[in-house]
Amino acid sequence: MEFGRVTPEELATVDFTLPPDPELTIATLKAAKNNQPLQVHVGCAKWGRKEWIGQIYPPKTKDANFLDEYVKHFDCIELNATFYNVYGPDTITKWKSKAESNPNFKFCPKFSQSISHIRRLKNAEDITTSYYEGIMAFGDKLGPLFLQLSDNYTPKSFPELKAYLEQLPKDVPVFVELRHKEWFSVAENREKVFALFHELNIGAVITDATGRRDVVHMNLPTPHAFIRFVGNGLVNNNFDSDKARLNEWVIRIKQWQQQGLKSVWFFMHQHDERYSPILSDYVTDELNKALGIQLLRPKFIETQSSLF
Repeated sequence: MEFGRVTPEELATVDFTLPPDPELTIATLKAAKNNQPLQVHVGCAKWGRKEWIGQIYPPKTKDANFLDEYVKHFDCIELNATFYNVYGPDTITKWKSKAESNPNFKFCPKFSQSISHIRRLKNAEDITTSYYEGIMAFGDKLGPLFLQLSDNYTPKSFPELKAYLEQLPKDVPVFVELRHKEWFSVAENREKVFALFHELNIGAVITDATGRRDVVHMNLPTPHAFIRFVGNGLVNNNFDSDKARLNEWVIRIKQWQQQGLKSVWFFMHQHDERYSPILSDYVTDELNKALGIQLLRPKFIETQSSLF
């Protein structure tokens, strides 16, 4: 992922401290009154990573078998493939069948760019219908959906955003990622859009990106968290800084759990995706220890130390 990328020189100046919870988050979690175990999921964005051959995928793994291997290591995927194409039920059913070996596995498909970036949520009813017809074939393997708005989708388009979200089916959870800076820098815009999400029971994606600290907004319109963590890998020997950031997220997630959080979806991104399994394993281990759970961890063919 290139979003929020900075130079090594800029990296040294970034304050990675997570902001305090806004009033909306406090109120949302208080109202949730959750007495069920927190659902925790950790995954990556794509299964087709040749860099993982010899790391978590066996040597000579063919492209057609990447998903078969991916589901052995993670319990969810932020499915970016659906951003580039609208897939019909036949393809979706084939993907689902590959995940049957993992009973807890969930696909979290991104809305098609034809909806979000090309038509910009206007006159997109036909594509939206096709998108839903396809992804519903995931059945019990379907997790929440993810609508990413472009960097140039401004608060001026709030009426179109509202109209689009209001007509979406209510039976599948949806999270929205905002990127344009004015959604966050102007208090009126920020309060209005997150209030809309809360009213419609729509979640808000929190993207922890180094160069865009404004999108680490910490607003939870629903008692469910969808976190996209964009690490810096081994740039300038800063792997420890990624681990420190992840430690802070584990602390916050535990606090949210105690306040009423019902689920958390944590997706790992790296500018160099070789390191996504390593960081995923780290945060999974820390969440397991902090929350007293037994979340699936990646299984490495090589020792992790040999990957540096």
